[in-house]
Amino acid sequence: MPAFSLEPEQIAWCAELRTLAARRLRPLADQGDPGRVNRPLLTELGRLGLPRRLFASGALDLCLMRESLAQACIEAETALALQGLGAHPVHAHGTPVQRGHWLPRVADGSAVAAFALSEPGAGSDAAALALAAEPDGSHAWRLTGAKCWISNAPEADFYTVFARTTPGAGSRGVTAFLVPADRPGLTGTALEMISPHPIGALDFDAVPVTADDVLGEVDRGFAVAMGTLNLFRPSVGAFAVGMAQAALDATLDHTRQRQAFGGRLMDLQAVSHQTAEMALRTEAARLMVYAAAAAYDEGAVDVPRRAAMAKLLATETAQYVVDAAVQLHGALALRRGHLLEHLYREVRAPRIYEGASEVQRGIIAKELYAMTQDREVR
Repeated sequence: MPAFSLEPEQIAWCAELRTLAARRLRPLADQGDPGRVNRPLLTELGRLGLPRRLFASGALDLCLMRESLAQACIEAETALALQGLGAHPVHAHGTPVQRGHWLPRVADGSAVAAFALSEPGAGSDAAALALAAEPDGSHAWRLTGAKCWISNAPEADFYTVFARTTPGAGSRGVTAFLVPADRPGLTGTALEMISPHPIGALDFDAVPVTADDVLGEVDRGFAVAMGTLNLFRPSVGAFAVGMAQAALDATLDHTRQRQAFGGRLMDLQAVSHQTAEMALRTEAARLMVYAAAAAYDEGAVDVPRRAAMAKLLATETAQYVVDAAVQLHGALALRRGHLLEHLYREVRAPRIYEGASEVQRGIIAKELYAMTQDREVR
């Protein structure tokens, strides 16, 4: 399928998702407590079959879901995405027992997943992980250390945890573990953040894990993490595009109706040119997101570069579009409860998590130089 167009069925599905989000998910989101897991919302997502679709579809479907939900209910979009992020390593690398126990519960909303990669001293530099997996007999370890800025912590039911099994080996000495939240020695603390969902810190005090908890292969966990991020980075871009589109739609409605300087705001050239620029950047970001998702689904060799480009462009674009929308709305947009006040708070974080914008630029540059070197060798 061309990356620059959608089939009629996909367009209709996106419209249906936006309607469902507005009618069935938005009311549940409004009833939730900010900074807490909204389990009724997760249950409703399960009834709609969306978490299950995370594991049955490709990257483009994931992007379409996230973009569509973000336009009508950011909380529902984020809840779904975090379930996918935390559970995807189980789906892709878990044993039949691990998958059979956890994935059905994630799908129906009865279990909350979390992706535990970042640490106090290893945020953007994921290869510098220090959480130690110390040997404890044959095929067993004790996890000692800390994780920080973990979405859904400390309320998740299980964590995909990345720990260092071989000291001094960089990215080659990391192993992924599936760690249930009730494992002895594991405790968590909520962090006060600008976020609709919980974000917390985890403390590991000799938490026992065995070979049965490993996701993938020992010392190959960094590939599990990067593979997950390569899938989800374009969809972070899709989330950002959804926010940008919501801001653009609100701006078009407002400038069409708002009277100022003897006419409508839309009749002022400065305003109409601004909205045109917002639409241009939003569509460009959308196309790059779709192209990156299609590349992932096709198994292209340049997925890391495309994924980084999609996340970078889309999240930076969303920041620009939402900020411009606030400017065109004026003080109205700064009132508590206004859509743009909400978007303005939520649009900032995607430029940081799952690799900050600077990290994405580093990935892009590294891939470009590698491609150039390969051509010179040939």
